[in-house]
Amino acid sequence: MNITSLLENTSTHPDIACEHGLSLYIETSGKNILFDTGSSSLFAENAKKLGIDLGKVDLAILSHGHYDHAGGLKTFLSLNDHAPLYIRKEAFGPYYSQREDGRYHYIGIDTELLSSSRLILTGALTPIAEGISLFSRVEGTEFVPTGNQSLYRKEGDSYLPDSFTHEQYLLIEEGETRLLISGCSHRGIVNIVKSATEHWCKPPTHVIGGFHLYNHRTGEPETPEVLDAIATLLLATKARYYTCHCTGEENYRYLKTKMEDHIAYLAGGDVLTC
Repeated sequence: MNITSLLENTSTHPDIACEHGLSLYIETSGKNILFDTGSSSLFAENAKKLGIDLGKVDLAILSHGHYDHAGGLKTFLSLNDHAPLYIRKEAFGPYYSQREDGRYHYIGIDTELLSSSRLILTGALTPIAEGISLFSRVEGTEFVPTGNQSLYRKEGDSYLPDSFTHEQYLLIEEGETRLLISGCSHRGIVNIVKSATEHWCKPPTHVIGGFHLYNHRTGEPETPEVLDAIATLLLATKARYYTCHCTGEENYRYLKTKMEDHIAYLAGGDVLTC
């Protein structure tokens, strides 16, 4: 199984551009999967440079209803005429971020996509193909990111804390590999890993995704105490972690000192083989 980072906040490759967002191309033994599309059409430009034909994608997945993961969806649907898009119905909600100026900025996705005949609305557990499924039910509350405190759902004239029922996670089991992929881990990476472990009755062997440990409103990383606790719990799974996007580079560097070779950074253009 190969995973290519089509787009991420950073890039270590001179020809691969970056932006705030995430997009992954996953090649399994049976399916080619697109997981998220970044903030714009840039993911498609990078895919072309990497020699990846998005027209051959068998299915697409949106991790949650924020623009930095869904901004390229229309581009993808124009380049690929057959792949279904697996998405939570709640992903079309009116989501906002409160910035330092106190104002609320819309960060949701284009609701015109609701009219697409290629949408497949997912549930708490959605099987896709042999060894491939999506889940969205995460009930744990340990170390939920403090950055969530600036994220809201608008109901009428009120802005209510986002519950992230629109977030979902990808599970792929192939041979001895059990891969968990999360877009932003708003429900807390520790809780998400625990839910995946319950699904398989054993922990994942590999985990990819943003951990949302950076608070965009305050500009502050999580505290060392929180990062220490997260590192300890993740290490206990013995999985290999590849983080990116909303983890925050400072947070990643700190986790690296604790987790050593159990964690690495997945930048734009990087290819991972599991």
